[in-house]
This record gives sequence, structure tokens and C-alpha cells, in this order.
Amino acid sequence: MNRITSFAAAAAVAALAAFPVFGQSSDSTGFGDASKIQARDGAGIYAAICRGCHMPQAVGAVGAGNYPALAKNEKLEGGAYPVFMVVNGQRAMPPLGSYLDDEQVAAVVNYIRTNLGNNYTDAVTVKDVQAARP
Repeated sequence: MNRITSFAAAAAVAALAAFPVFGQSSDSTGFGDASKIQARDGAGIYAAICRGCHMPQAVGAVGAGNYPALAKNEKLEGGAYPVFMVVNGQRAMPPLGSYLDDEQVAAVVNYIRTNLGNNYTDAVTVKDVQAARP
């Protein structure tokens, strides 16, 4: 794993532990249990984990890595691509498949594809998400 990918993965895990939408436990690390996200709706999931890198209006950012704009993004036209990216990650995008269940992945992908300047109306299903998992 290169430095940017390692940094992005560490930053995503740290962000997961910092938001109250994640499950909490009374472990001795002080970070709680960031292994599952409680938010069930796409907007809530985006707000909790995606906007930190892709920005609140999904315009993207450049810094420790290159975080592409999701707003008005033609790569989101086919639902399989964003599902794969959320589940498996790639380069600076950490894999979030172990933090989100199939319904949550579908919810956040459908939110991104129908909001933020996108208007792709063919919904991603749980079966689509299951097919993207290793």
C-alpha cells in the first residue's frame, strides 16, 4: 500500500470513530466500535463518511490525495462503478464494504446518483452490491 492510500485509509477509519452515527462500545482504546455505521439513509451515510473527502457539495478536493467530484459525475451513470468503489475502494478511496452492509451501500450509492447534481434514476439494488463483494 502506498503512502497516500495508507494515509487515506487511516484517515477514513479515524473519521469513522469520530462520528456519533457509528456504533460505540466501551473498549479501552477510547475510540469505540467503528466497525459498523448506524446511519441507514443515503444522505446520512454521505454526511458521515463521504463528505470529509468529497466535500459537502461533492465538488471533490486535492490534498493528501485526489478526491474526485461526485457532483455531475458521468462515471456514476452505471451503478456498478460506484458500488464497486464503495465496497472495494481503489487508490486513495478506502474500501468501505466492511463498514456498510448491502442496504447501506445501495442507499449511499443511490443518494449520490440521484442528488448532488446527478440524475441517474435506475436504482442500485442489494443484489448489485452483493455481486460487487469479493
